[in-house]
Amino acid sequence: MIPLFTFWPENCVSLAKRELWLTGPFGLGAWLCGTIYINRLDHQSARKTMETAAELIIKKKLKVAIFPEGTRNYNGSMLPFKKGAFHLAVTGQVPIIPVVFSSYDKFYSKNDKRFDEGNVLVEVLPPIPTTGLKTEDVATLTETTRNQMLACFDRISQEMK
Repeated sequence: MIPLFTFWPENCVSLAKRELWLTGPFGLGAWLCGTIYINRLDHQSARKTMETAAELIIKKKLKVAIFPEGTRNYNGSMLPFKKGAFHLAVTGQVPIIPVVFSSYDKFYSKNDKRFDEGNVLVEVLPPIPTTGLKTEDVATLTETTRNQMLACFDRISQEMK
């Protein structure tokens, strides 16, 4: 999150799993900043949250930062993407702006309980339009976006080594 704050756009909120609400001051602070919490364990509730977010995108021209892997990944690559973010973009007919962070495994390890000084490269890829796309296009959009981001992740992570 810290590198994101260096270029966070105006009128932007994040979408986060509801469990983060329970993280004490971070959860409360994120909520005060407009974070939309989604209950990933309740499909009906998650769908309703996404519909509400789509309405906000359209009505308030809101930008939503989403982490499509759905959870933090510690294996040095990228997990498969969840489709919710892509459904949201297609519903709102708004472009996807992929933001890729290089690996941070040189200075952070949850297993080793290590968080040292380090650097991260961040690359913003060209917008991916969703104008005219429909629900049936979401799977392809998701995979195409992931492939572009994974290629960038591999390249910039290699640069950091």
